[in-house]
Amino acid sequence: MKPLAYRIRPKTFEDIVGQDHLVGPKGVIRKMLDSNQLCSMILYGPAGCGKTSIAEVIASYFALNSYHYNASIDNKAKLKEIAEAAKLYQNVILIIDEIHRMKKDVQDFLLPFVESGALTIVGLTTENPYRAINPAIRSRTHIYRLNEITKEDIIKLLKKTIDQEKMKVITEDILEYIAIVSSCEVRSSLNMLEIANMLDQEELTLENVKALIGKKSFAIDEEGESYYDIASAMIKSIRGSDPNAAVHYLARLLQSEDIEFIARRLMILAYEDVGLANPNVGPRVYAACHTALEVGLPEARIPLSYAAVDLATSPKSNSAYLAIDAALADLEQMTSMQIPPHILNKELKSHKYTYQYPHDFKGGYVKQQYLPDDLIDKVYYEPKDTGAYERGVKEYLTKLKQS
Repeated sequence: MKPLAYRIRPKTFEDIVGQDHLVGPKGVIRKMLDSNQLCSMILYGPAGCGKTSIAEVIASYFALNSYHYNASIDNKAKLKEIAEAAKLYQNVILIIDEIHRMKKDVQDFLLPFVESGALTIVGLTTENPYRAINPAIRSRTHIYRLNEITKEDIIKLLKKTIDQEKMKVITEDILEYIAIVSSCEVRSSLNMLEIANMLDQEELTLENVKALIGKKSFAIDEEGESYYDIASAMIKSIRGSDPNAAVHYLARLLQSEDIEFIARRLMILAYEDVGLANPNVGPRVYAACHTALEVGLPEARIPLSYAAVDLATSPKSNSAYLAIDAALADLEQMTSMQIPPHILNKELKSHKYTYQYPHDFKGGYVKQQYLPDDLIDKVYYEPKDTGAYERGVKEYLTKLKQS
């Protein structure tokens, strides 16, 4: 019998979890297909979030003229064959897996076909396309980020699968356990569900499932405490400058052996909660977390503890975090925000406006407008007094205002 994850592969958009912003009833990809106006796109997000499933459902709409190309293993000759098909069908859907690995000569060959509409590409990648994909490809595609799959998404999928496959009844605590230890990856969670279903109904207890799956987890303790609650407690302890509590919750998280999850949260926290109060902490935490990922457990506990203690004992400032969120909020509300012409390159080339180069002035500063007219005097960044570095920033900005 084929594996469960293979048997229930999504066949329609309704089968895909966690990506309603793209494929739900009001999702942008669904609207494209409904109006028969599919545009070239790049789908990016973490492994197991549904990129391939979305691409395959898109391909099902174009069964006679859709092709797959893997940028890691396929060669240019295969792409030429697909290009010939495009001449025959006028328009071909080309799904490109690992698109960030596409070689430059292959991209150069592909671009005219995308430009003319003979090929509509659906690129798939786990990498950030703004950093990893050639600008020539990026400029010809719409870029959509897939959401990380949540615990609730996985539990919903597992329940649906149990009903659909007429599997044994499984209790809520077991479903939650599977969602957590699978790191909310769809394929892993289905594999674990299939293994758990090997137990007889009377044996389907949390302890038996833990033993059968074979992965120790501290995700659910005797009080039903979740892994994410422990992670939240660690973050709040660091934010609250309690290194002892931070290390305690770190130790509990380490029992999951999910170093990547821990490292990601520590790196985010360095810039969100410590920020400019101690700007050197970001690179230090980054180095510690990448050391942990490189060496693995049990040694990874040491650099991760270093990072947690460093963050907890640092002065705190969320000024940069508040600044960008306030700026993003304005973008949601305002429609006209023209860049001032004296700092716009195309206007400067016309010699109608003069840009004052700060380095030509005493102290490397000259007062001129940078914000759009609708945002003049808007303040997003307000430095705090919690760290020596940011106190210096505050003094410097105050001095500039008075000049």
